[in-house]
Amino acid sequence: MTVDEANPTQVEASAPRSRTRYVLFSEMLVFAILSLVAAFVLSYDAILIARDPNVVLSCNINPILNCVKVGSTWQANVFGFPNAFLGLISEPVVMTIAVASLAGVRFPKWFMFTANAVYLLGVIFAYWLLFQSTFVIGALCPWCLLVTISTTFVFWSMTQWNVHEGNLYLPERWQQKARAALDAGMFTAALVVWFGIIVIIEIIEWLPSFL
Repeated sequence: MTVDEANPTQVEASAPRSRTRYVLFSEMLVFAILSLVAAFVLSYDAILIARDPNVVLSCNINPILNCVKVGSTWQANVFGFPNAFLGLISEPVVMTIAVASLAGVRFPKWFMFTANAVYLLGVIFAYWLLFQSTFVIGALCPWCLLVTISTTFVFWSMTQWNVHEGNLYLPERWQQKARAALDAGMFTAALVVWFGIIVIIEIIEWLPSFL
């Protein structure tokens, strides 16, 4: 008798968990790759800008979508080096977590909690840069926008998995509420509303420039 035959209920119960694992970590992997590609391009562009501040890049589409204008500011080098270098370091870690998890590896609770907390800082930093670009610098970088979108999706997927697995060290009552919200699709709804708010803010800010 096989394990499946001996425990059909256990197999049925594990199926949704396997699907959740596949979907969430596949999303993490895809968007981490996109963020890594963007970080690589931004890192290369940062070198070109350092050599020649007047360089013309392919992402210099118009006065609003202008990588050089954004990349020439102090906000693009907050820690004394191009911000994109952080993506070259962090995204391979996320990709490793995603690939290993897809292969069935179960990381310790403390590790996934730490990864979620650290990536939250990355998301906050990405949106701080978006705020700076929109309201201080007065230009947007297409590759930076891709990083912002990608990091949001990675954080969203990672957080969902950690709520699903109870990795966030939440009190039992909060954990139950978070899991209920997850099962009800409220995390997805929150993501849609969040992006909707960001799009509306950007439209309000930049629309007068086209009128």
